[in-house]
Amino acid sequence: MKWGGPEPAKQEGPLRCCEGDGGHLPACCCHCSYIYHTCHRWLKGKPRHPDSLLCMVTVVMTRLQLPWPSLGAWRVDLSVIPPLVLLPVVLRVAAMHLVLGVVVLAALPGLVLWYYYATHRRRGRTRFFLSLALSSLAYLYWLFLTEVLPRGDVSPVQLGTVTAGLALTLACLARTKREPGYVRPHLADAHSTITYHGKPPDGDSAHPKGSCRQVVIANGARGAEQTGVAPHDGGKREWCPTCRLVRPPRAGHCRICGTCVQRLDHHCVWINSCVGQANHRCFLLTLLLFLVTSLYGISLVLRSVCPRQNLLLALLYCPGVYAQYSTALCFTCAWYSSMVTGGLLHLLLLQIINVSYNVTEREARLALRDRAGRSHLWGLVVDTGVYSRGFRSNWAEFLTMSSALDPPAPRLSDLV
Repeated sequence: MKWGGPEPAKQEGPLRCCEGDGGHLPACCCHCSYIYHTCHRWLKGKPRHPDSLLCMVTVVMTRLQLPWPSLGAWRVDLSVIPPLVLLPVVLRVAAMHLVLGVVVLAALPGLVLWYYYATHRRRGRTRFFLSLALSSLAYLYWLFLTEVLPRGDVSPVQLGTVTAGLALTLACLARTKREPGYVRPHLADAHSTITYHGKPPDGDSAHPKGSCRQVVIANGARGAEQTGVAPHDGGKREWCPTCRLVRPPRAGHCRICGTCVQRLDHHCVWINSCVGQANHRCFLLTLLLFLVTSLYGISLVLRSVCPRQNLLLALLYCPGVYAQYSTALCFTCAWYSSMVTGGLLHLLLLQIINVSYNVTEREARLALRDRAGRSHLWGLVVDTGVYSRGFRSNWAEFLTMSSALDPPAPRLSDLV
């Protein structure tokens, strides 16, 4: 038999080798041609197909599930695990010596950017960056409670301020992730609607009537592609061939989420969601709360580990900070927080400039690509001149724009 690469995936029924309660963990070892052929050729010492290892990892990630009460099984995303494990290890290694700290903290942004471009090129969603953000908040707050607070330099009011800032940041993050403002087909644009009803699963009391799925068949795209559809606000609607619907002005299709979003700004990997009309204000509020809380927490840490130094110069020169491992760890975490704060401060600055000119990040990139707008300060400021009506009017429109949606009630799983 000749080896021609991994066989195509087949639609299988329930996992035969792991039926019953508590059998979700062995699901990754169930009957699968990818795993079988790859392991067989590896044990025989024969050459493997270049894509066989990637297919095997994909199958394991798809089938790795954990039992969860009332939900059946919870799929484990392997991209969440590395930040939870590596972040504490990396920071503790960096705190051992000054040279190690410089090398590790200098290489860390490069590794994160490399992973970002690697996943961005594959156009796939990943929870790595969201896990990195949440694990950073949790680990730094835990170090603040266990290493800085016992020194006695932080008052209860200051501790309460940091805790309240962290809680408000997480609350705004959960609200930001609720829904960015997905474009849904309107009745005027729909030709017909077909509803598919599935059989109820055996023994599942949560779906007694089975599954229900609606498919909207929209009108043809000929008229939208040629002349457009004039909405009430005078803009031009466009036809999305992927979502097969007529999207309103300033809406865009996210190739990572695979759907159209109203007033699409960009897809933010740090929240694993798009930033659109429904959550743009909460996104800016989340950035602002995080920056204020982070700057205040960094100042408290530096005043505790470097009490004799000026606060603005303590990050650059703090003699004797590596004499004890506890102070070195706090100092290293302060540097890590400063790097993250600097990156998010740059993002907040870009967002404020774009709102001041009434332009989204997507519109700015398209204008630079098509040379349809004016660029200032090396591309930091992009003015398309299409929707801008002055500084005050632009901010008034941003702060009062309707979400055009009724988002669902927040859930605990909104953070992930």
